[in-house]
Amino acid sequence: MLIRSLTLATLLAIAGTSFAADGDSPLDMDKGRARPLIVIAPSTVDPAWVSLKKSLDEPANRKGFTDRNMVLYTVLNLMGQRDGKDLGPQDTAALIRSLKLGAGAKTKVILVGKDGEKKLEQSDAIKLEEIFSAVDQLPAAEKEFTATVAAPVTEAEPAAKGAKGTKSGKPAKPAKPPEMPDD
Repeated sequence: MLIRSLTLATLLAIAGTSFAADGDSPLDMDKGRARPLIVIAPSTVDPAWVSLKKSLDEPANRKGFTDRNMVLYTVLNLMGQRDGKDLGPQDTAALIRSLKLGAGAKTKVILVGKDGEKKLEQSDAIKLEEIFSAVDQLPAAEKEFTATVAAPVTEAEPAAKGAKGTKSGKPAKPAKPPEMPDD
């Protein structure tokens, strides 16, 4: 009995992680909250990544990065990180799948908006100022998206709260299922 339980638990653990990896991208948790900047490079010494990292390490650029509500994802040598914290292999694979990138050995820099859509994609070296200017052009449309995600209000809610004479009691009991006749 113990062996059966362990086998079942192992199968559920393996199946659960494989199903979760199919649809759960790390970008989903940032949707409506932050603007992910994703850098995918074949190595940690890639010139495009090194120059971007140097730019991000400067205090003024770091402040501009956080002020624009951005999050840095890196995939270097197929090892993923989110703001310097390691992602698991399943999360890294889900991140790459969600971006729907074609095959290529070049470094890719992708800016994703708060709405989850790609706003900028470049295959070569890019300057941080170009990324900041792309972000600065976005907020008008993204503020509307953030407002609808943060506080969706339906038309019925204000009317129900302000209406007098309405009885706010317990919800109705669910109906009993019909009994099956004995054959």
